[in-house]
Amino acid sequence: MSYIETIDVPRAQGALADAYRRVADARGGVAEVLKVQSLNPAALEAHFDFYTALLFGRSELERRTREMIGVVVSAANACSYGVEHHTEPLRAYAVDAEILDALRAGEIPDTLSEPLQALLRYCRELSVAPASDPDRIDALRAHGWSDAAILDATTICGYFNFVNRLALGLGVTLESQFETLCKPELVSG
Repeated sequence: MSYIETIDVPRAQGALADAYRRVADARGGVAEVLKVQSLNPAALEAHFDFYTALLFGRSELERRTREMIGVVVSAANACSYGVEHHTEPLRAYAVDAEILDALRAGEIPDTLSEPLQALLRYCRELSVAPASDPDRIDALRAHGWSDAAILDATTICGYFNFVNRLALGLGVTLESQFETLCKPELVSG
């Protein structure tokens, strides 16, 4: 459900049906945050391509780190949809429950490595105060993050801010069995 009209999977035709099929093949179904874009199949496809590149593509950042960024950014934006969707893969990676609870609350646990704490703080701060600040980048470098990793983290942070605004702005609700859509890996290619 959302505040705007959406075309559900069974009613989809043409390019939208193709897009839904592609998403379902890769993720096991179509999340509501993608369905909300059903009136613009090209944007939906571009969104899915961007998501797969950022979350599943090559990066110095581990997959679990990328999901942690998703949870931290979503918590900073008070977006329960994003928090729930991106906590689930972390459970599959056996991330400690106390760490998950802290991340879900928008906190950065001190049990994480100092470099990871710094990266997650950066993403949280960037979400609420996005002004450019070279000191933020220098602090990440001082923790051993390369410019490529900083770019990936910043892009992933920006992506989650975008998705949070889709969910919050258009009233996207959490799917009843959302866990089936939150696999830590792509189902197919």
